[in-house]
Amino acid sequence: MAKKYDVVALGELLIDFTENAISSQGNPLFEANPGGAPCNVLAMLNKLGKKTAFMGKVGKDQFGVMLKKVLDELGIGTESLYMDEEVRTTLAFVHTAEDGDRDFAFYRNPGADMMLHASEVKEEMIRETEIFHFGTLSMTHEGVREATKKGLQIAKENGILLSFDPNLRPPLWKSLEDAKEQILYGMGQCDILKISDDEVLFVSGCDTVEAGAQWIREHYGNIRLMLTTLGKEGSVAYYEDLKVEAKPFLNPHTIETTGAGDTFCACILNYVLEHGLAGLTEEGLKEMLTFANGASSLITTRRGALKVMPEKAEVEAYIAGR
Repeated sequence: MAKKYDVVALGELLIDFTENAISSQGNPLFEANPGGAPCNVLAMLNKLGKKTAFMGKVGKDQFGVMLKKVLDELGIGTESLYMDEEVRTTLAFVHTAEDGDRDFAFYRNPGADMMLHASEVKEEMIRETEIFHFGTLSMTHEGVREATKKGLQIAKENGILLSFDPNLRPPLWKSLEDAKEQILYGMGQCDILKISDDEVLFVSGCDTVEAGAQWIREHYGNIRLMLTTLGKEGSVAYYEDLKVEAKPFLNPHTIETTGAGDTFCACILNYVLEHGLAGLTEEGLKEMLTFANGASSLITTRRGALKVMPEKAEVEAYIAGR
């Protein structure tokens, strides 16, 4: 019997303030873009025709109201989106360098996304999804960490596929040792791992990304499909005995890279939803990576991510024209 949802994600929903222009007085002007990695993933999945829902918390303030409205407009289920009466919605200020790389300053001590409690994690919602997706921003503090682990336990008990993207943000952790511990925990739970080259080096302690990827595969046999994103070098898929690489789509119109990894992750989950995790071929994995690389390239030409994800036909046309 078909599940109610294709993907349910638990984690942060926040406002990314991204630099948009310079005022007449020479000051940077920031645009309030809806964001948060898990919801970015869901937004792209919705563009690809999938049914999604979000678990998390925002403040009962102007930003929280705005975020709920955006999710409703995008068709992302909000029945498990809570609004905190006391703690404000988390804010992130994103500084973008000339090459598109980013530096984050978070206003989250505390932020509403940290206030999700285990008692608010709805078992029936997780049972009714094909994939449960999570990251580590919901594991930085004890209360929301407990909620995340409860979600993972429910998913495990019900045979739900687990997808994990560490999405490491060092400023949000008490220590990098704590961050590493929680990333390793997440890797020990998931079936699908999407991880960046920097994160591979961080968790493995290896000198090269390839050596780090092999270290992960040797130590975490539960991971059935592993994707490593390499920025301007493209991406790699590891599946059983296969290693498949795909070139990037470098775009001269890149503005910023916010949401690129989330867009990539969504395309991977979409492929798994349509093809399963059994019997994947080299040709299929190459097709999967190529589409994901194309979509993530497109999102770098737009400010923000959640509200501006590309359509499937747009990605296909972009790839065909390169």
